[in-house]
Amino acid sequence: MDSMQPIGVFDSGVGGLTVVKSLWNYFPQEKIVYFGDTAHLPYGSRSPEQIVHFGLEILDFLLRRDVKAVIAACNTSSSVSLTRLQEKSPVPVFGMIEPGVKSALKKTNNKKIGVLATKATVNSGAYERSFRQGDPDVRVFAQSCPLFVPLVENGSVERRETYQIARSYLRPLQEEGVDTLVFGCTHYPYLASVIRHIVGEEVQLVDPAEEVVRELADILKLDGYGGKTPRHLFFASGPVTSFYTTGKEFLGSFPFTVQQVSLNSQGGGSYDDRTTQAEDENRA
Repeated sequence: MDSMQPIGVFDSGVGGLTVVKSLWNYFPQEKIVYFGDTAHLPYGSRSPEQIVHFGLEILDFLLRRDVKAVIAACNTSSSVSLTRLQEKSPVPVFGMIEPGVKSALKKTNNKKIGVLATKATVNSGAYERSFRQGDPDVRVFAQSCPLFVPLVENGSVERRETYQIARSYLRPLQEEGVDTLVFGCTHYPYLASVIRHIVGEEVQLVDPAEEVVRELADILKLDGYGGKTPRHLFFASGPVTSFYTTGKEFLGSFPFTVQQVSLNSQGGGSYDDRTTQAEDENRA
């Protein structure tokens, strides 16, 4: 495996940038190829068959860019299609479920854990199965949050209605007395300040992004050597402007082009020259 090969990361939208941020923090020398499937957003309301199909097409797209590993930074895809992706991939494919579960089990004191997730992830039962394997005595309360992804993608994090929606999702978990909350979707850390305001400081918040980066580092034997910042590649299957704007707001700076790409029937990707690229004027 060539150390210069990039790491592939994909999500239904900008949510997976939480994983990219963790990669940048720990391994700034690693090149990233990111794919946000914004044309099919949100995944949470999609059928399992659709989610598997999208995942396999994106995997093929990333493999054609010679990635050395793939992070399925979408919890919905991880919960539904991870096994299929791993079977089809010649390189390691990492999901988000097990890393989040491991972290939550370390943090909980009363063994009551809440999982905030999409409808598809909740329906899959993936978190419950993983928690049972880790500790059969843990009680898991999964809460579907269908409006969270659109709120993040639209940049509507600090609005009054966002707090109202979050309170309605969190109330049942608070009533159950959970002491730990898992972000079961990579979009949800964008809402961490809103969720923290509602649940208070006594509840532990778990972002699986850092855990999955540690797992990847262990397997690929990555080190933290800085070196020269590589040229990252970002792709979106839908319009790039909102992706770029939200990504820049979250990351603090986003000095890279976002290219729109349409996956063809072979999954290889075909560029549409009629679409615009979004990029920072001070792009390095």
